[in-house]
Amino acid sequence: MSAEPRATTPVIRALAEEDLDAVMTIEESAYPWPWTRGIFSECLRVGYGCQGLWLGEELAGYVIFNWGAGESHLLNLCIRPDLQRQGLGGLLLEHVIGRARAIGCVTLFLEVRPSNPGAAALYERRGFRVIGRRPAYYRSDEGREDAIVMELDLTRD
Repeated sequence: MSAEPRATTPVIRALAEEDLDAVMTIEESAYPWPWTRGIFSECLRVGYGCQGLWLGEELAGYVIFNWGAGESHLLNLCIRPDLQRQGLGGLLLEHVIGRARAIGCVTLFLEVRPSNPGAAALYERRGFRVIGRRPAYYRSDEGREDAIVMELDLTRD
């Protein structure tokens, strides 16, 4: 966590099409193989949970998730690289967990890269457990990288 207090309180609100320039700036700065603008636009169009975390007028991060049949899937959670490790990812994660529970989901799934230990640690601290791997799921410098599949039982806490 930063020793300096934040000047503004984080606010989480739904993303809109007009937010996608800011989303893409963060996505492209955070990932070597970012989602495309089209993917984000389609997530908005079909009604996925698309939420942004704002510090004043600035987008600090976002999360995309979907749900159905009592399950939710965290598809993308990203914090602007210069604001990481300040608890903002945890705020977005808690927001998704609360939303998933509110709509009746009992399990939240996600995939994380083994090469992203910070994200994996965030999920483990929150109670996610590893349930498997998806071979060659992500692009990587070496060609492909497995995904670690994790789940959180939303009926506990």
